Amino acid sequence: MLTSISLAQVDSGFKIARLKYNGGGDWYNDPSEEVNLLKFVAQNTNIKTKPVYEFVDLTSGNIFDYPFLFMTGHGNIVLSVVEAKRLRTYLENGGFLYVDDDYGLDKAFRREMKKVFPEKDLIELPFNYGLYHCFYDFNAGVPKTHEHDNSLPQGFGIFVNGRLCLYYTYESNPSDGWADPEVHKDPPEKREEALKFGTNIVVWVLTN
Repeated sequence: MLTSISLAQVDSGFKIARLKYNGGGDWYNDPSEEVNLLKFVAQNTNIKTKPVYEFVDLTSGNIFDYPFLFMTGHGNIVLSVVEAKRLRTYLENGGFLYVDDDYGLDKAFRREMKKVFPEKDLIELPFNYGLYHCFYDFNAGVPKTHEHDNSLPQGFGIFVNGRLCLYYTYESNPSDGWADPEVHKDPPEKREEALKFGTNIVVWVLTN
């Protein structure tokens, strides 16, 4: 279902949609993130992108128009039964969701994913997993962009038929490094590292 849509979108310019969710969390924060990442991807790979900020709702929006959804925020997430079912259908039919804990998202995210995949657990990806080496090498896995609780950064996945359909970064927050420089005032080398890591995610999704 989604594969042909994905290929068509790549031809016209690959886009990422921000996933809007209920529960009170700030799903909308730092709207420059996806735009800057898509610009970086276009400049450093042969992938044609469309660097725009777009968001989509699980129930009213057509999530199937996008091969890549991005979710972030600091607070609560609540998925209805209908939303959880629709997200599962999307992920089982070729869609991909990247979730970055912006600090405070973890507990709600893990709880709500059990509504989507009650039979599956988040699996920590080993450092030799292909996503960490498909374009740039990240030999220690997820880079640490922002400090949260002084813990090691981690990357987790959920797989459907052997395909990584959901990727979750915790205690790392690379998407903050995609934001405009004045937002978090990260040093240029830290922002470049985060953008390179985001590029790996995009390349992995489009090639797997």
